Amino acid sequence: MTKVLFLCVHNSARSQMAEAFLKAEAGDRFKAESAGLEPGRLNPFVVRAMAELGIDISRNLTKSVFDLRATGRTFDSVVTVCSKEAAERCPVFPGKVERHHWPFDDPSGFTGSEEEIMAGVRRVRDEIRAAVLEFVKNSSK
Repeated sequence: MTKVLFLCVHNSARSQMAEAFLKAEAGDRFKAESAGLEPGRLNPFVVRAMAELGIDISRNLTKSVFDLRATGRTFDSVVTVCSKEAAERCPVFPGKVERHHWPFDDPSGFTGSEEEIMAGVRRVRDEIRAAVLEFVKNSSK
């Protein structure tokens, strides 16, 4: 089983969505986890947007990438879903690790009415889902 770690800044939105999509789409082939540089709290708009697709992440915990690294855990692929600058702050994991960088807008920075924020979150959610589906497709080749 291929072990995949999704990383972003707070582990509150993008990496949580990517982890959930990989589990939902190919959990039989991949072990997905997520973590952040500075773990925060789950973004409630992201929880709602995922629930719209029937995926419940409301009980997920946010985790520190540095805590994961300290355990000595290894991953086959590490995917950063934040800005290039934030991704460069992520620790290196030992072993032969495929690295991917998928930059997505950060939902925590969305402003406007509740519906405008949800529209932005849905857009990012759908972009992440498409990237995960492409990752799964390319991994089966």
